[in-house]
Amino acid sequence: MGAHNIQIFDTTLRDGEQVPGCKLNKEEKLVIARQLELLGVDVIEAGFPVSSPGDFAAVEAIAAQTREATVCGLTRAVENDIRVAADALRNARYPRIHTGIGTSELHVLHKLRTTQEDVVARAVAAVKLAKSFVEDVEFYAEDAGRTDNEFLARVCEAVIKAGATVLNIPDTTGYCLPSEYGAKIKYLADNVRGIENVTLSTHCHNDLGMATANSIAGVINGARQIECTINGVGERAGNTALEEVVMVLRQHPDLNLTTGINTKLLTETSAMVSHLMQMPVQANKAIVGANAFAHSSGIHQDGVIKHRATYEIIDPQEVGAPDSAIVLTARSGRAALAYRLQKLGYAFGGQSLNKAYASFLVLADCQKEVQDHDLHALVEQEKLVAVE
Repeated sequence: MGAHNIQIFDTTLRDGEQVPGCKLNKEEKLVIARQLELLGVDVIEAGFPVSSPGDFAAVEAIAAQTREATVCGLTRAVENDIRVAADALRNARYPRIHTGIGTSELHVLHKLRTTQEDVVARAVAAVKLAKSFVEDVEFYAEDAGRTDNEFLARVCEAVIKAGATVLNIPDTTGYCLPSEYGAKIKYLADNVRGIENVTLSTHCHNDLGMATANSIAGVINGARQIECTINGVGERAGNTALEEVVMVLRQHPDLNLTTGINTKLLTETSAMVSHLMQMPVQANKAIVGANAFAHSSGIHQDGVIKHRATYEIIDPQEVGAPDSAIVLTARSGRAALAYRLQKLGYAFGGQSLNKAYASFLVLADCQKEVQDHDLHALVEQEKLVAVE
């Protein structure tokens, strides 16, 4: 049986841009949208058109520019939102309106201050209106992670009948455990009439650090779209990181799930988004962090030098990153020192290496990291003799 394709829905320009201080102008959004299309994302959520004239203009420009990916605009289940989004998307080759409403008891009673019956009616009306403008309509059940499964299934069934093509099941607050979220997706797949005619989508937040795990649990249980952002940017603790879910699926072929992402552009795309949003990527960030392929422990360094796969499950070139880094610190061993010296043209062994290592440890204890220029100076200062 062939592998199932997982659609990658990138919301860096919508949910990701909601991070305080990360506002992008239209030109910056166009640059990122162009890069996302090169990366191979299936859907670009370009913005929330009704939110401001600037966002409308950006969605409109991205819709006109993008030729391969679907361009999506977000709305609330509000008539004017939907009409404005339809206008912004009018030049898109593949337009999608993304509309929805809160479905959890907390949202129904305390945010919307209404009833479940009214929520269903509003959801259906929104989808029907959106469907009058575009064929591709995605419905989001906000706070689905904390919504009773039976009511969630009822809402999903109603919007499918109204014409929805994609059902977004957000863990809006990042609350679910992976087992809970996976079970919710499976419940919908097993209990919603017409579910086989639409795409189930994950949209997970990272408040408890489980966005990637929840998204993977979702696709294992039947979802066929993952909503995510570059570098995991997003409100509060962020969204599912695109680079993480893509590489999880790539490293686990046994799941029989693939994406169309060109992984060699991941590091480049990460750096672009980080620069334009002025949002640094933490050094220990999976896949695209500065330390993702760096080794400073002597035990790890020795293993990687002998065989990369001992401590690296991903070849750095696979994600467009520089080669693995052997970082020299006081925790490094002789093998790492000899390796780095060899890279600089020095070949030490036996007593010469022991002497070099003793001098190296003294230096390493005085500074956080030993650089190449430090090694040149050490060789000259100690008058070390290389092996012929």
